[in-house]
Amino acid sequence: MQVAHLAASSATDAASGSDIRLTIRQSACHSGRKVHPAMSDPVHFRVTVRRAPVVATAARITRPATPRLHPPTLIAMGGNSLIDPAQAPTVASQFAVTARAVMPIAELVARGEHLVLTHGNGPQVGFMQLRVELSKTAIHEVPLDSLVADSQGAIGYMIQRDLREALECRGLRAEIATLVTEVEVLADDEAFAHPTKPIGKFYSAIEAATLPSERGWQMVEDAGRGWRRVVASPTPHAIVQIDTIRRLVDAGVIVVACGGGGIPVARGCDDHLIGVEAVVDKDHASALLASELGVTRMIITTGIDALYRDYSTPQRARITSIGTRELRRMAATGQFPPGSMGPKIEAAVRFLECGGEEVVICHPDALIDAWEGRAGTTIRKD
Repeated sequence: MQVAHLAASSATDAASGSDIRLTIRQSACHSGRKVHPAMSDPVHFRVTVRRAPVVATAARITRPATPRLHPPTLIAMGGNSLIDPAQAPTVASQFAVTARAVMPIAELVARGEHLVLTHGNGPQVGFMQLRVELSKTAIHEVPLDSLVADSQGAIGYMIQRDLREALECRGLRAEIATLVTEVEVLADDEAFAHPTKPIGKFYSAIEAATLPSERGWQMVEDAGRGWRRVVASPTPHAIVQIDTIRRLVDAGVIVVACGGGGIPVARGCDDHLIGVEAVVDKDHASALLASELGVTRMIITTGIDALYRDYSTPQRARITSIGTRELRRMAATGQFPPGSMGPKIEAAVRFLECGGEEVVICHPDALIDAWEGRAGTTIRKD
């Protein structure tokens, strides 16, 4: 048996691609076996080592400040706030809008705030559903629960990528993870008989008049902005992946969960969970998630800057703060339509009744001001 001894007799900076002179000697092992004289002579050769170039960065990447010891804040991002109605809803434009929406979130992370993120998917899942309708003669159809799962992955990808980039521009690195989340609903929920959840694009009244007969859709007018398709929106009862979410949150990860209200699943006759054709309201799912995590503050970003009295009239008045009793009275008079602001109000009240301390409703661009009490509407339990 022979042993090769390798030695570097000289070397210079490898990063510059300089040569390194190596010497190999072979010698006999302890067995006493003789080695041919030629093999005992040193062998000299040169190799060139090149290292990948080091790219200079503007700032050293560090982790954000250690999250505070108080519970995280949950920010529920509206699906409509991730779409710019003035632009075609291409993937590129959605990334651009999402990049703007996460800038204030990055600022909060940089301050050391620990956040949990959820998001809506009404417009996005509607686009996917329309794509299914238009292509069903050429390829298999995709059920609504699978479309919700698709939208969770796509929107979560945009949020975590844009948020990571925004943090890196600040010289920060944080762990961000999107979790495909199932939310259990009851199979006999009456919502399946009375669809209220708007999804997809806005249509004119003329277009909306023909869609029920053309595609079998139910249509509703959405807060004066146009007509949209509505689907069932059952009440969320349990978050299937809650233990996993809790472990990630406790570890300091920025978790994106319950996207689009979560993938709707219900118990079948064998007690196994199966997907159902519905879209769970994201604000109701967010309130449930916040309660499960012990969150005390929930912020809902949406397409308007605050709550208003008589929103659809010339006399509308902005509300800066309100208690749950007055909020219920306004809701009882029809101030907050179902499928629009109504679910946000219901979710806010439910969250506060389950131990939450504060809900803020604001436009995504005003998130920092709303965080500091200068914008949006603050809701507290009386």
